[in-house]
Amino acid sequence: MTRRAAPGLVLLLALAAASCGAPLMRLPSGPGEAAPDTAAALAEATRACRAIHTLTAEVAVSGSANGRRVRGRLSAGVAAPGSARLEAVAPFGAPIFIFVASGGDASLLLSRENRVFEHGHPDDVLEAAAGAPLNAEDLLHVLTGCAPGEPVRDGRRTGNDWRIATTTKGDELYLRRESGSAPWRLVAIVRRGADAAWRAEYREPQNDLPRSIHLVSVDSGRAGAAFDLQLVLSQVDTNVTLSADVFTFRVPPTAKRMTLDELRQTGPLAAKSNDPKED
Repeated sequence: MTRRAAPGLVLLLALAAASCGAPLMRLPSGPGEAAPDTAAALAEATRACRAIHTLTAEVAVSGSANGRRVRGRLSAGVAAPGSARLEAVAPFGAPIFIFVASGGDASLLLSRENRVFEHGHPDDVLEAAAGAPLNAEDLLHVLTGCAPGEPVRDGRRTGNDWRIATTTKGDELYLRRESGSAPWRLVAIVRRGADAAWRAEYREPQNDLPRSIHLVSVDSGRAGAAFDLQLVLSQVDTNVTLSADVFTFRVPPTAKRMTLDELRQTGPLAAKSNDPKED
């Protein structure tokens, strides 16, 4: 992944509990009616994003995670089927953190503290560092505004311009069109996993990909797991060649090992790079 060393590429955190993000969409509720055309609508809505195998982007992040205010930028690179690299790069000096995931394995380096956590589950590591329990495959889907590949169990309609697809894993995919002749778009996903319940909303599409994503936790009965994040993408490139070196994690020989609990306590969200400004 080519690093774009923009001066503002720094993760800045102000300790506050509230998110300043846009309100959630009002999604249709109720049983609705059976809609045999839901699978076709989903295929139309995801045709462009399913053709994406790699994506690089600068991601402006704002909101809250686990009671802390989050504001800053990440450099992201993701590749199918399950590779990801995230860097929170300061204007000067070493990155604040480097997160690398490949398949079911992830590691994270706190560059400035010279501390490293190695070989954890990607969703656990990213949740400990940034509050959102996403694995590398989830990251690709979220950043491209796409749907997971599970088959659709059933589809229903509420009015002419909404379709709701439920996958075999219980995820709900919300499709909308502006009018009867407009194309279908995937505007929201609700993940219903017991250990990773969240909702992603996709807005401001450009070239069939969202540039604004609202990612928020859904109550899963887990204390301290709340997050409400706005992601704004820029400098988006798709299907560029990303070498294996991008997703190779290199540990400095002097780095000190840390546990997952220590990462939760002293990771990037506990850093002292505070932004004095409020939204």
